[in-house]
Amino acid sequence: MAGISVEEFESRVISICSASPVVRNIASQNLGLDWCDLRVYLVDESFVEIFYNQKTGKMAFAQIRDGCRIFGADNKKGWHWHPVEDPEKHVPADKEIAFGEFMQCVEENSVKHEADLDR
Repeated sequence: MAGISVEEFESRVISICSASPVVRNIASQNLGLDWCDLRVYLVDESFVEIFYNQKTGKMAFAQIRDGCRIFGADNKKGWHWHPVEDPEKHVPADKEIAFGEFMQCVEENSVKHEADLDR
């Protein structure tokens, strides 16, 4: 998704989130000429913070619960994951992590989280 306009990035995020069963609401936090900060509220009371800077190509996705990152991915110093098992850890990715791929993982993690709560 790097290199696309802020408007196109936001449009793609909205399209992906609109099709997700775990998304409750989407809000633009801040929007600049060449960057945006979006927040996606999830049904499990967590949210996903999304940052994109068209000029620098920086992208960051983080799922937050109770004020703490519980899962994430970003391209600072190369694409990497912050896994659910240890969100402070950096696990290198061999390619760009698209927002759609990130949201698929959020959906899978949400199902696992719900199953853990039911135990």
